[in-house]
Amino acid sequence: MKKNVAVALAGVLIVAVAGGWWSMSGDKSAGKDAKAPAANSNSGGAPALVTLATAQKQDVPVTVQVNGSVVSLNSVDLRPQVTNTVSAVHVKEGQFVKAGQLLFTLDDRNDQANLARARAQQQKDEATMADLERQYKRSQDLVAQNFIAKSAADATLSQLQAQRASVAADRAAVQSAQVALGYATLRAPIAGRIGAVNIYPGTLVQPTLSLVTITQLDPIAVSFPVPEGNLQDLLEAARSHAKVEAVVSGGKAPLSGTLDFVDNTVDPQIGTVRAKAVFANADQSLWPGQFVGTRITVRTLNGATVVPAAALMMLSDGTSLYVVDGGKTATRRKVKTLHTFGTNVAVSGVEPGEQVVIEGSQNVRPGGKVRVDAKAPGAPGATGNGTTGVTPGSAASSDGADIKPPQRERA
Repeated sequence: MKKNVAVALAGVLIVAVAGGWWSMSGDKSAGKDAKAPAANSNSGGAPALVTLATAQKQDVPVTVQVNGSVVSLNSVDLRPQVTNTVSAVHVKEGQFVKAGQLLFTLDDRNDQANLARARAQQQKDEATMADLERQYKRSQDLVAQNFIAKSAADATLSQLQAQRASVAADRAAVQSAQVALGYATLRAPIAGRIGAVNIYPGTLVQPTLSLVTITQLDPIAVSFPVPEGNLQDLLEAARSHAKVEAVVSGGKAPLSGTLDFVDNTVDPQIGTVRAKAVFANADQSLWPGQFVGTRITVRTLNGATVVPAAALMMLSDGTSLYVVDGGKTATRRKVKTLHTFGTNVAVSGVEPGEQVVIEGSQNVRPGGKVRVDAKAPGAPGATGNGTTGVTPGSAASSDGADIKPPQRERA
């Protein structure tokens, strides 16, 4: 009996010791697991996975790209000066004409008769004036010899002076008749293209009737609006006759012109100022009333620092980005945006050659460590270690190399 009790007590003791040892082992493991997160929390967590880009130094042209419309530099609505009948039409609609080229001839028979009558009257009065000049000369000789009184000579002189005035009036009448006769021929005041011609021989025309419209096509102009924020740069560009590019639908390459005019007021409704550029148009690539895409470089940022636009963070305290040093430590830095073009942006506050975060910035903390994503997709300038660079020359090509021609909205 005593032997059985002793064996039972020994078994209970063994179970108790084993349970205590297991309990202590579990507490130690739990303690280690509990300490691990704390240790990680104190160290700021694992480094954030990011993709970097290298800030580049390059000249950045500041361009304005808007839609414009083609306008003619000169357009003349040709009208007759008198009411008359058309006797001949010397041009066809759509024809290109030179300045001074004969377009229409009106019935000039009445004007020819008036001119002939005025010239005949002039000849008659000139003959009378010549006779009075001879009489006045003889009367002066007779007065010198005391054969006639001086008053007789003075009377002849008065008649001569009156006749001279009549001759002057006749000459003016002849000039007036010549002007009236000139109205019978209508010539092109400028070189350009003839529009629709709805006038035919025998048509009675009046000064209120437009015979034809002549539009100058070469050179031609493009009118386009520029935001008022670029007004000062635009005025400076106008002084140097800056280059303006335009492209039409179906055009192979942009056409090049020069900035020629900036309007003297800003439209308060939409906040733009109207500008005009002149283009050579020998091949008639531009047509009046046509919509075109235009681009003008108003100034150039020389030696600007350029980073991808994806690096910028718009926060409540302004624009900033993360800069990563050689120790893979990220520092948040405020920057100022100077100009955005394509997928890049020129900024101040970053030096060329510095590494900036373009992907994964949402996981980065100021002063935290980062690790570069070696599997980041390749990009222009990729170095193979997750770091990309701004493509050299992208400032000149990303913001207008492909100027899209405007499309008219369908009603």
